[in-house]
Amino acid sequence: MAGMNRRTVLRGGAGLGFLGVSAAVLPLFGTPDQKQDPSRLKVPDRSESDPRLIISNWPEYIDEDDDGYVSTLTQFEKDTGITVRYTADVNDNDEFFSKVRNQLGSGTSTKRDLFALTDWMAARMIQVGWIQKLDASKVPNLHANIIDSLAKPAWDPGRDYSAPWQSGLTGIAYNKAKVDEVRSFSDLVTRPDLKGRVSLLTEMRDTMGFMLLIDGADPEKFTDDEWKQAVERLTKAKKAGQFRSFTGNDYVQDLASGNVLACEAWSGDIANAGDENLVWVPPEEGIMIWADNMMVPNLATHQANAEQWINYYYEPEVAAKLADYNSYICPVKGAQEAMEKVNPDNVENELIFPTEKTLSLTHRFMALDEAKARTYEKDYTDVQRA
Repeated sequence: MAGMNRRTVLRGGAGLGFLGVSAAVLPLFGTPDQKQDPSRLKVPDRSESDPRLIISNWPEYIDEDDDGYVSTLTQFEKDTGITVRYTADVNDNDEFFSKVRNQLGSGTSTKRDLFALTDWMAARMIQVGWIQKLDASKVPNLHANIIDSLAKPAWDPGRDYSAPWQSGLTGIAYNKAKVDEVRSFSDLVTRPDLKGRVSLLTEMRDTMGFMLLIDGADPEKFTDDEWKQAVERLTKAKKAGQFRSFTGNDYVQDLASGNVLACEAWSGDIANAGDENLVWVPPEEGIMIWADNMMVPNLATHQANAEQWINYYYEPEVAAKLADYNSYICPVKGAQEAMEKVNPDNVENELIFPTEKTLSLTHRFMALDEAKARTYEKDYTDVQRA
């Protein structure tokens, strides 16, 4: 992994069983007036008469047409006759949540048919009834081809409401043209030559998972005292001027320009940056792992088209093309074999098809009840504002 050049509650222990974890709880979410019955917020589907699909996803997450190359999105449009409006407007789970919470909480339309969010956010949206149930008969590829480690998360054990888009790893990136090798998260927090030119992620579970690891605590099972110690360490570094910023998905440009020398980073972002000076490495303390999940929100008007999209991306050949482009962990069985034809060089790429040895280095964040989640999120927000 050290030679290879995203998000949160779904993090691993050893082997392939790491992905079936309990949901963490979104803070400031579970007020009674915001809970919905999705069966009462289903509208007549317009898919047949109105072949459109409106999607929100994270940046740098889908292949694009280029010099004779036909992207998976363009091929989907050709195959189905569906026109897709694909917008990369998910920069951070909380930020996107703020865009849609008033509509979903009040039972009005988000004007979207599909969006992809990280496990902990996906779990809470499903739990409060903001997501429509998928028609299993229309997504047979999902149920036939999803990899075993992603098939049965505790928050959606039958994958009735969600489908992983991609999974990935959180670690460190640095600009090798600007700074010496960075190998540990402790380096990000303490190294004098990085002072003022480090960025961390706004995702609490990513960043604080590493802060706990620095002190030898287990992100999956830690005490309040260990949490306090981790927060104090991060606060001290923040007040000392170690960090330039806390960011969502928009850190790569600063890293490439040299405004940031090293940062907390999602693996595929660096692989997709197209800059040989940007290097992603697994921190010496361990790796965090996550998945982003496609979901149909209440009052979506093109659910059948969204289900066609999900089913299409669970074809191994399509999944291989997508993974070849974005270098995230592929959730589809058969994609590794299909990669032989797409790009043989990526068949053994651990950013796409990690081995059990690599997965044994990953960690997940402890499931939180709502009160604890609110407390921890506030603690983390306070550090960013310190």
